[in-house]
Amino acid sequence: MNRRRLVISIAAANLGGGAAMLRAQPISAAMPRIGVLSFGTAPSGANPDPSAGFRQGLRELGYAEGRNLVLEYRYADGRSDRLATLAAELIQLKVDVILAGGPATLQAARNATSAIPIVALGGSDPVGEGWAQSLARPGGNVTGLTVTFPELGPKRLEILSQAVPGLARVVILLAPAELGLNGPSMKSMEEAGARALGLQAQLLEVSGPGDFEAAFKRAAQGRAQGLYAISTNTIVTYRSRLAELSVSYRLPSVSGFPLLAEAGFLMSYGADLDALGRRAATYVDKILKGARPGDLPIERPTEFELVINLKTARSLGITLPQAVLLRANRVIE
Repeated sequence: MNRRRLVISIAAANLGGGAAMLRAQPISAAMPRIGVLSFGTAPSGANPDPSAGFRQGLRELGYAEGRNLVLEYRYADGRSDRLATLAAELIQLKVDVILAGGPATLQAARNATSAIPIVALGGSDPVGEGWAQSLARPGGNVTGLTVTFPELGPKRLEILSQAVPGLARVVILLAPAELGLNGPSMKSMEEAGARALGLQAQLLEVSGPGDFEAAFKRAAQGRAQGLYAISTNTIVTYRSRLAELSVSYRLPSVSGFPLLAEAGFLMSYGADLDALGRRAATYVDKILKGARPGDLPIERPTEFELVINLKTARSLGITLPQAVLLRANRVIE
């Protein structure tokens, strides 16, 4: 082999090796980036991950974090004043889609961008709240799933009444700033639902954990016998503290998501957040494949589950009627 041919052979070998190295390394710039904007705190042993269902749904669709997908998490640690900054960070990262859980995070994402697709897990009336033109064809850059249902409030109160025979006075705990434009009508609906069941309802409004102790003291002054918490961001984020206070003040409690029963509420009745997260993953998948969010219908879950925490019942010193236990989809011992 002459010298010229030897040089060409070495160069070809180097080029071939370099190409092989390029093929072996992930091309991160080509990976879709999904921003996950959360009102709550990063998951820990005592704080289950509310986005677990979303990640599972992505895996079922063939996505693997770090291989063909990048997930950018931003946690507000229960502080609504941080959401705008966190949403802006996701925009600067040029994420392809934002998953926004809850009304506060959705509002922050909507304020930050009208171009990047947003998949929402939040709200009860997307049209009334202003983030959809219709459920069938939302328009704009937002689609997703509704998660709170005012019409389920009376059902939760009914279950609480059945679980606590003789219940007459109940507290409805809510964060009004997170109810959006539908706040007044939702409060009226909850009060009307309580009256229809023969219950006296006391509305207690909170804006953050600093209000909790005072709210429970007012409940005690009103001789409340039970508590229904409307499960918006603040209630879900501080669910463990609220469960502790409910037991401390001897108030059997009910709310919307299984996460709250798992955290120590006596009961929950509503949609499973993990199931909703898996459905949200299908929206992200469709958008990454070219679908426009404004063309994807907004879904409302049709299946709800009753979860009962027997450990909490024992702490409260109450025995739940067998008829209520038999209705439960899941019992936490």
